[in-house]
Amino acid sequence: MKSKLYFLLFVLLVPFILAFSQEEKKVVYDPPKPEDAPDQIRNAVMLGYNILMNTQKYAADYVGNDLNCHNCHFDGGITKGGKNGGISYVGVAAKYPKYRERQDYAVDLITRVNNCFMRSLKGKPLPGDSKEMTALLTYYQWISKGIPIYADIPWLGLQKLESDHEPVKEAGKEIYGTICAKCHGESGQGSKSENHRMSGPPLWGNDSFTDGAGMSRLEVMAAFAYNNMPKGNPHLTKEQALDAAAYVTDQPRAKFTKDSEAW
Repeated sequence: MKSKLYFLLFVLLVPFILAFSQEEKKVVYDPPKPEDAPDQIRNAVMLGYNILMNTQKYAADYVGNDLNCHNCHFDGGITKGGKNGGISYVGVAAKYPKYRERQDYAVDLITRVNNCFMRSLKGKPLPGDSKEMTALLTYYQWISKGIPIYADIPWLGLQKLESDHEPVKEAGKEIYGTICAKCHGESGQGSKSENHRMSGPPLWGNDSFTDGAGMSRLEVMAAFAYNNMPKGNPHLTKEQALDAAAYVTDQPRAKFTKDSEAW
């Protein structure tokens, strides 16, 4: 009789045990500050942060346009993404190696970083043993501190923009001129602030990202614009974001070819 009661008690408790177990596995957003890194790695962490915030200065030899990493990864990627959060880097070190459709294979974080430098920054790859690459990897690992390997990290990446709206390029041109051109320029050339730091990055032309960058895809640009533009006060509707993205991604930009990956 007792064994049956124990069994029944166990069956009743299983859902609570599982729920508690799942709760324990939940990933918590609590990234450490770069300046709080231990002495042994602080210089590398801070260099990684500076590269992301001012790529033009701290990784000048590897950049071929006027963009900086923080144009997409706000605050060095130490954000929770979503509205006005850009694309987060917190936890990215726990997600690689990772399968990538472009390579049809699992790639490591070095390859992923260099894809960004070549496709988005129109530059060249950082040597794997360079101080710049070492700094970036150290930075990613530091701000991913405490996140389990291959955990489900809900704030990483861009959430797909769900809409039945068919993008209209002509409407996007008007939206761009009214809202976007104030920071990004009438001809997509970007604009600089008084201290000569880029305040609105170029969105097309030779000084912008290539046609091989993720942002050159309409659905990616629309999702980013909807969540983040205008920066500091994102208020585009889904329809406006899609229309504006249709216009911007249709503009001329540098070509990226498979030969560029021959490195």
